[in-house]
Amino acid sequence: QVQLVESGGGLVQAGGSLRLSCAASGRTFTQYATGWFRQAPGKEREFVAAISWAGFRTNYAHSAKGRFTVSRDNAKNTVFLQMNSLKPEDTAVYYCAADPMQRLGLSEVEYAYWGQGTQVTVSS
Repeated sequence: QVQLVESGGGLVQAGGSLRLSCAASGRTFTQYATGWFRQAPGKEREFVAAISWAGFRTNYAHSAKGRFTVSRDNAKNTVFLQMNSLKPEDTAVYYCAADPMQRLGLSEVEYAYWGQGTQVTVSS
């Protein structure tokens, strides 16, 4: 079993940066791919980025490419999402999720474990 806890969200002005963290419990977490998703009010949850267990493979949504960077520190059981050049349309609750099958997929159904989310609000 894996438990995930996100942190690092907050209020930031457009053009600013935030670094989200996803801390995991469970010794098998380091063997899982980890993804970041987000859900804005009134919208479906969407894929943002994902990283393989060793960190050598990544996958990004088009909206995240060039602005967001996903990374991980397996020694600390933590995955990060560095978000730069934030826009108001990035406002959402951000979730991390773990996939034991290492797919780095875009669909939330591919992820077995989820955190509770952290709110990111970008003001214009």
